[in-house]
Amino acid sequence: MGKFVVKQTNTGIKFDLKAGNGEVIATSEIYTTEAACMNGIQSVRNNCVGEIEDQTVEEIVQVKHPKFEMYIDNAGEYRFRLKARNGEVIATSEGYKAKAGCLNGIESVKKNAPEAEIVKAD
Repeated sequence: MGKFVVKQTNTGIKFDLKAGNGEVIATSEIYTTEAACMNGIQSVRNNCVGEIEDQTVEEIVQVKHPKFEMYIDNAGEYRFRLKARNGEVIATSEGYKAKAGCLNGIESVKKNAPEAEIVKAD
């Protein structure tokens, strides 16, 4: 079972969605308040049902929000970002060497986010 780990940073508060094995599968932006961070978690839960827009192919098929956008970063790694219904980015992934790993990350968000417990980092 996954979990949202909420933690304080030097500039605010953020969350990481972790899979059952403890691996981080998605990270939030930095929020100014804990309430805003909790709203972000709820938004990931509500929007993780979106389809995948694969931006790594020549013929990109546009998908409406909410959606996962899969793309290649400047380092040549595959990444995804989850966008809410309003088009705002609400979670991002780490870099993956292979497209299959990125797709597994998206599936892990879809599987874990809806029921993930919320815990505070020590």
